[in-house]
Amino acid sequence: MAFRLRRLSERPILEPDPAHRWEAAAVFNPGAILHNGRVVLLYRGSDRPFRAEGEPYVSAIGYAESLDGIHFLRRPRPVMVGDGGQARRGVQDPRLVRLDDRYYMVYTAFGGREPEDYRIAMAVSRDLVRWGGRRVLLEEPNKDGGLLPERLDGRYFLFHRRPPDIWLAVSRDLYHWEEHRVILRPRPGSWESSRIGIGPQPLRVEQGWLLIYHGVDERNTYRLGAALLDARDPYRVLARLPEPIFEPELEWEREGLVPDVVFSCGAVDVGDRFLVYYGAADTRIGVAELRKSEIRF
Repeated sequence: MAFRLRRLSERPILEPDPAHRWEAAAVFNPGAILHNGRVVLLYRGSDRPFRAEGEPYVSAIGYAESLDGIHFLRRPRPVMVGDGGQARRGVQDPRLVRLDDRYYMVYTAFGGREPEDYRIAMAVSRDLVRWGGRRVLLEEPNKDGGLLPERLDGRYFLFHRRPPDIWLAVSRDLYHWEEHRVILRPRPGSWESSRIGIGPQPLRVEQGWLLIYHGVDERNTYRLGAALLDARDPYRVLARLPEPIFEPELEWEREGLVPDVVFSCGAVDVGDRFLVYYGAADTRIGVAELRKSEIRF
């Protein structure tokens, strides 16, 4: 029997704040990680609706933290903004991992100078607040980037999307990426028929790596699915569920700047379960849980 995510709140846990211009229109697609006994979300904020007339929207990354994983306090100012050029229109959709004593954020740098002016980029931090070392990882139109939260045989693994598939690449220095190969493709005639991309950073489970990913159908509805990757060789897909594990159902998940969307960039391991954070209708943030004992493929 397939497993599903369960909402921990019927209401959003974070909503746009009109008092902060940079997140007045939307907050969504948070990366998530544990830090000093707290759940930290680094989330995307937007100053304007995506199709508003006048000045185009700009994205920034905000910071919120919580002791219980549901009730969050956020900083009034973003921890990362666009730095011009490739990130002229801002920074989007962060995914977080910790390797040794540093945090790595893989995100989308959006220039907005043409429709495909977006690149996968990375920044590094020791405290999740001050970020440096920004650089583009793949010099090509590409989104949905994220690192495996563990080195295997001294190698880093980068998930990314060359439409419409999920790809994986490896590197020994985080600069030179090779062995780009497709690991998952959309399935025609299904809930994930149009395109797919990773969700949170992969989660270590007893059976291997749990990859929660998003799938999009022909009506542009975003749902979450799940696959299992080999613990030592993440190129190897061991199993994949035929049906989604989460989908937009509540009003605030179905209505917003982009309707009918649940989209995750982050999850945390809290013992016997994972807390999965997601953007809803590209406007608000929600949280759901997955109990480890229920994971079956």
